[in-house]
Formats: sequence, structure tokens, C-alpha cells
Amino acid sequence: MQNSDAIALGLIVGFAAAVFAVSIAIGVVICFLLMSCFKRIPAAHRKMEPALVWLLLIPGFMIVWNFFVFPKLSESYLSYFTAQGRSDVGDCGRGLGLAYAVCCVCSMIPYIGILGGLAALVLLILYLVRAFELKRQMPRV
Repeated sequence: MQNSDAIALGLIVGFAAAVFAVSIAIGVVICFLLMSCFKRIPAAHRKMEPALVWLLLIPGFMIVWNFFVFPKLSESYLSYFTAQGRSDVGDCGRGLGLAYAVCCVCSMIPYIGILGGLAALVLLILYLVRAFELKRQMPRV
């Protein structure tokens, strides 16, 4: 009986470690993508330094920091495109970014957490697609 308990505990710990490793890897990829977007924006139009996106990897703090990173990236894009005389870019995904941050908070609430998490995932993907569409419209610096 003890041998099967040890195996079960080992499987649980192994699964938890794998989930943790995958979530860290996904967080690193997201931070890298966001940082690359910030770096493409000329410094005069950046509302946040690119390296600050890595603060999203801090557990717990990420929930609050989302409300800064995503709107600031959109505001940076908007500043750049407005300076270029373009008004066809809308809010540059600011609404999507704020909705993502709100859904991340909602994912922490019992009973609606799963729905909030799924909505957050969809909004994150939509936001990143929008951010990269805007990034492609900018010259490399």
C-alpha cells in the first residue's frame, strides 16, 4: 500500500512541476513578445520601458501589472501613429488590453474563475495579434 501511495504522490508532484514549468515558459514567451513590440516603438513615443514587461512574471503582482503593461503598449502605438498623422488605427487594442486585465482578475474569483481564465486567454491572443499587426506597420529601428 505504501508503494502505491509513493507512486501516486510522485505523479502528482511531477504533474504539478510540469504545469509550473509550462506556465513559466508561456509567461516568458509572452513577455518576450510584448518587449519586442515596445522596442519597435521609437523611444519618444514609448509610455513604458520595454524591460518592465518582465515584471509580469512575478506571481500575484502580475494581476496588477497587467493594468499597466497592456494599456501602455496601446498608448505607445497610438502616440506613434498619431504623430505619423494616422487616425485609422482606432484605440490600438487598448480596450482589448483592459478587458484582458479585468478577466485576469476575474479568473481569481471562485466559481467564475474558469470562465474568466478562458476569456482572458482569448483576449490575450486577440491583443497580441493586434499588437503585432501594428508592429508590422512600423519601420524597424
